[in-house]
Amino acid sequence: MITPGILRMEAQQLPVYSQYLHNKFLINPAVAGSDGYTSFNLTAREQWVGYYGAPRTYSLSWQTRFLKRSYVIKQVSPRRQVFRPKSDGKVGIGGFVFSDKNGLVRRTGFQASYAYHIWLQQETQLSMGLAFTGYHFRIDERDINFEDPDEPWMNNDLRKGIFVPDASFGIHIMNSRFTLGFSADQLFGASAKIGSEAYKKLKMDRHYYLFGSYTFTDLRYHELQPSFLLKMSEQIKPQIDIGATYIYNQSLWAGLTYRTGNVIIAHLGVKYQNLWLGYAFDFSMQEIQRLTYGSHELSISLRFGDAIRRYRWLDRY
Repeated sequence: MITPGILRMEAQQLPVYSQYLHNKFLINPAVAGSDGYTSFNLTAREQWVGYYGAPRTYSLSWQTRFLKRSYVIKQVSPRRQVFRPKSDGKVGIGGFVFSDKNGLVRRTGFQASYAYHIWLQQETQLSMGLAFTGYHFRIDERDINFEDPDEPWMNNDLRKGIFVPDASFGIHIMNSRFTLGFSADQLFGASAKIGSEAYKKLKMDRHYYLFGSYTFTDLRYHELQPSFLLKMSEQIKPQIDIGATYIYNQSLWAGLTYRTGNVIIAHLGVKYQNLWLGYAFDFSMQEIQRLTYGSHELSISLRFGDAIRRYRWLDRY
């Protein structure tokens, strides 16, 4: 319900992703440049296809790392060497633009991120990141029916929307076997609303993400990667994803995930040279599934970086 002078968001405020392992940068700014690649990623998500007003999310992201073209070789064992970058390859940057529609709400904006990476013991890397976000927030008045044609909401900034600045913070730890990350989004809670008095009561809740994965490998072609994602906010109860992905030769992968709320997610993908393609299908076991064709998510990535520039171990799927 919308009351004059009061705007309260009681629904899903931020996009939900099913392939966060493909592009953790979308939920954690500290990931920018963590794997040493220069990468471009396009993500398109259609949630609850066939249901009117269902969420739709599109994003295009880019990230890279400033690396010196020189490495230090560390002898780990008589038969194994590890390449590690010199200390001046610590800065990663990235950004993305996005469009998110959820019911009456439309958000179109961008995020710019800065990350700093340091090496801990052996091959473990600690990353910290900050991001600035700005987006245009508006309510689609075409989907609202007012009995009074002179309703005040129709004559204020509801029609044109407002610009909202915000910020996020993240920490990320990774090595060749595991990854662990924590991030906080919408830190300002949309407390700054530039150029408008119409949304004094607008509040965007902080969202928190905790994710991790571990890779079991036979050092040849087969890998098994269990993973989890915990998402919560000041409004929504904790949501947990628990799943596992099988990877063959770091080129083919398929997996299943269970999301609290009785949602099963199946995802698969393929890598060909510098191109990564991923697809996920969400099947809900709740009543809404009778009214939809499920949720669909497509991810397309391009990654660049030769053997001199990238790390010897990569942030795997």
